[in-house]
Amino acid sequence: MCRTISGIVDLVIQLDFIMTRILLVEDSPTQAIRIAAQLNEDLYEVATAGNGEAAIEMISAFQPDLILSDVQMPVMNGLELVSALHDNLTDIPVVLITATGSDELAMEALERGAAAYLPKSQLGEKLLATVRQVLALTNASESYSELIRSLEYNEFRFVLENKAELVTSLVDLIQRMVAGVGLCDEIGRVRVGMALEHALSNALCHGNLELTKEQLEAEELIVAGEPSLIEWRSTESPFCDRRIRVKVQLTPEEGVFVVRDDGAGFDKSCIREMNDSATLDNDSGQGLVLIRTFMDEVRWNESGNEITMIKRRCPDGAF
Repeated sequence: MCRTISGIVDLVIQLDFIMTRILLVEDSPTQAIRIAAQLNEDLYEVATAGNGEAAIEMISAFQPDLILSDVQMPVMNGLELVSALHDNLTDIPVVLITATGSDELAMEALERGAAAYLPKSQLGEKLLATVRQVLALTNASESYSELIRSLEYNEFRFVLENKAELVTSLVDLIQRMVAGVGLCDEIGRVRVGMALEHALSNALCHGNLELTKEQLEAEELIVAGEPSLIEWRSTESPFCDRRIRVKVQLTPEEGVFVVRDDGAGFDKSCIREMNDSATLDNDSGQGLVLIRTFMDEVRWNESGNEITMIKRRCPDGAF
């Protein structure tokens, strides 16, 4: 029995050492409890603050890996928090929780440096996935960083099979290169990674595999060990023969990223303006919002199956 207790204590000590810290900024105690409970499901260590000003005071002691913040709060709102972190050169990624009526603030916060946003209506189904995504991009490996810093120009091309793990690996690699050549700071690197991951996932799921929004939502509910629709469709004709083609050109001054799929493309006239409030609450439009906000220039070919994204180096302290 003593040995069992000792083992449990050791496990608790290990978890305390490796647990990821998330600072939750939410002025509603009820909402904060609900969100913290969700985060605890993934064994995150969560601290809460009632507004942006209180959050800033907690950062030094708590040292969070990620900040999850409501947009509309008293004293200091989410937009002001993002601006304050930016002004202080803090490289902690911020995920914004948006509510109806706060779309304009959310868009401005993204432009000022937030890493992602999540509508309150999607907290139940998207919170943990969004947090995992941003943390994974933040923790991209820094191997070969000194060697990459010696690069003056780099161009590479990939032809990817329809495998989600290849998307993850490629985004990780490109992030290393982007940071290595000095194109972006830490937050900028994460934002480029977010944009690329959305573009590549769209090419995989909507382009090559022609999966609908409803099918992808059902895919998220599949229990581990059950057949994946993405894996199944990747083996069926004509989907199995399709590929994702990626071209990257990098210098310290500019990054050009081209992603092309073998699907039928889409009607570009369906693209809403970024300031359309419906886009923020529309799951299918959120990726587009992030891409167009995090990249300096975005364009599609005539058929809509190729996207070109350009990121230019900004002056220090700018996005």
